Amino acid sequence: MITKGMVQVFTGEGRGKTSAAMGTVMRAVGYGLKVLVVFFMKGSRKQGEYEALDLLGVEHKNYGRAGLLSPKNIRAEDRLKARQLLQFAQQAVCSGDYDLIVLDEANTAAAWALIPTDELLDLIRHKPENTELIITGRYADEKIIEAADLVSDLRNVKHPFDRGLPARKGLDY
Repeated sequence: MITKGMVQVFTGEGRGKTSAAMGTVMRAVGYGLKVLVVFFMKGSRKQGEYEALDLLGVEHKNYGRAGLLSPKNIRAEDRLKARQLLQFAQQAVCSGDYDLIVLDEANTAAAWALIPTDELLDLIRHKPENTELIITGRYADEKIIEAADLVSDLRNVKHPFDRGLPARKGLDY
């Protein structure tokens, strides 16, 4: 149904990158488009996004160890799983079976050397013309930004976490 798929990037230090992508997912599903969401950094703990995607019938795949919060505590298994997830994403993108594919936190995974930035760029270059691709996560590489059609850089102006308030179920995760 999409004739000209674009590449969108949601990056920056502010909150809302995944939320922006999920808004696009909702619109796409509303129009009957086939969607896949690949979560690179969010683990198997309960996430509102997973529950909502299940309710919408949206295919999704994830990897991310719950304790993986910094590039300083990356394990060999994290790199292996992230690479496997990237290969899955590459196959999905090249298949042409999806109208919209979201690679959530792929920018962060690349910045932390879990996946090679060059392979993410190749994925962008080889996506089918009629597939929309959204890449989220902090630290988007300049080459990714340059290759994208739309880039939103979210910045943090004020956040409850700064006052010590925890994330709230259903609103923040």
